Amino acid sequence: MSTAPHRPPPDALTLGALALAVAAVSSSAPLIAFAAAPALAVAFWRNLLSAAALGPVAVLRRRAELRALTVGAGRREGLYCVLSGVALAAHFATWMPSAKLTSVAAATALGATQPVWQGLIARWQGRRLPAAAWAGITVAVLGAVLATGADFAVSGRAFAGDLLAVAGGMFAAVYTALGERARASISTTTYTTICYGVCAVILLVVCLLGGVRLHGWSGGTWLAVLGLVAGAQLLGHSMFNYALHRVSATTISVLILLEAPGAALIGWAWLGQLPRPLALPGLALLLAGVAVVVLGGARAGRRAAPPTVPADAMPPGG
Repeated sequence: MSTAPHRPPPDALTLGALALAVAAVSSSAPLIAFAAAPALAVAFWRNLLSAAALGPVAVLRRRAELRALTVGAGRREGLYCVLSGVALAAHFATWMPSAKLTSVAAATALGATQPVWQGLIARWQGRRLPAAAWAGITVAVLGAVLATGADFAVSGRAFAGDLLAVAGGMFAAVYTALGERARASISTTTYTTICYGVCAVILLVVCLLGGVRLHGWSGGTWLAVLGLVAGAQLLGHSMFNYALHRVSATTISVLILLEAPGAALIGWAWLGQLPRPLALPGLALLLAGVAVVVLGGARAGRRAAPPTVPADAMPPGG
C-alpha cells in the first residue's frame, strides 16, 4: 500500500496563497459566462497567455531543471507534467462550456464534486482516508450544492451543461493528483509552464478541428480573457499548484469548494443570477465540511510526522 508523502505543515505563505487562490478562481465562471466568445477559445487563450507569461521566467531561472526533465530519471517527472496538462485540457474542454450551457451556480456546484473523485483517486493509490475526511467531503459537497442552487434537468441544454460540469470535476481531480506527484520535486514555475503549455497546444488542436473561432471579439470579451489569465489562472491555479508542496491534493480539492459560493455571489452581483434562499445554510455546511477535512488532515499529518533526529543525521537537502 502506498502512503502519502510527508509534508511540512503549511506556513503563513502557503495559507495566504490558498486564500488568494480561492478568491481568484471564484471569478472564473462569471467571467466565462460574460465573455461573448466560444468557451474552448477562451480556455485556449487563458492557457496560452499564462504559459507565455511564465515561460521566460522558467527559461531564465529554471533552465537546468527543464533540461533535467528530458534525460534519465527526470523523464518520469516530465511525463507527469505533460499528463497533468492533458488532464487540465480535458477539464477546461468540459467545464468551461458548461458555464455557458447552464447557470454559473449549477456549473460551479457540479464541478465542486471534485473532492469525491479526489478521494476515490487517493483510495485507488492505496491511501486510506479517515472516516472524518469522507464525512467532511460529503458535507462540503452538499453545502456547495445548496449554497449555489444547482438545478437539474431544467432543459436539454442545461442538462448537457450539468453533465459537462460533472466531467469537469472528474478531470480536475486527475489534474490535481498528477500535479501533486509532479510538485513533489519540481518547482511551481517549471511545472505550471509545462502544464499550461501542453494544455494550450491540445486546446488549439481541438479548436482548429472543430472550427472554433479564435479572434474577432469585442474589447470587453478580451478584457474578460485577460481577467481569467491574471485571476483564475495565474493567481488561482498557480497558487494551488504552489500549495501542493505542503498540502495534499484531497485537501486542495476541498478548499476549491469555496469557489462555489464566491462564484454564485459574483454571478448575483454582476450578472443578476439571484442565489436561492438555501445559499446561507449551504454556505455554513460548506465551511463546516472544509474545516473537518482541513483539521483532520492536519491531525493526520502530525501523527505521521517522522521523529526528530539530530541535525548532523539529516540527509543533505532535507
